[in-house]
Amino acid sequence: MYPAELVKPMRDDLASAGFEELYTADAVTNAINKEGTTLVVVNSVCGCAAANARPAAKMSLQNDKKPDHTVTVFAGVDKEAVDAARNLMVPFPPSSPSMALFKDGELVHMIERHHIEGRPAEMIAQNLAQAYDEFC
Repeated sequence: MYPAELVKPMRDDLASAGFEELYTADAVTNAINKEGTTLVVVNSVCGCAAANARPAAKMSLQNDKKPDHTVTVFAGVDKEAVDAARNLMVPFPPSSPSMALFKDGELVHMIERHHIEGRPAEMIAQNLAQAYDEFC
């Protein structure tokens, strides 16, 4: 588990963009099961989260259509919340960072770490925006 002071700037990066931070399994279940669409970002300390995933998640919200709810859990810190989110992302294997779009509690779009690494934030944001156009 990472110390809170290490991850605070990484948490704040998404929280300042309006992402709700989730810390418990119940909070994750309640957020994902809300009516409408929910983007879940599994945040992490890895370099691809800083360079690509977090910027992409924020950029994607500039789209005309966007999720009704945006939430985040932090891998390596909030074990209970991350495990709950990942259980709802099956059949995709756990990866961080990653992003999942849910509609009325059902997983409809997934971006795994291997879709994030080595890709510019703009490309990832475009992928999310296309999912928003289809499901939001």
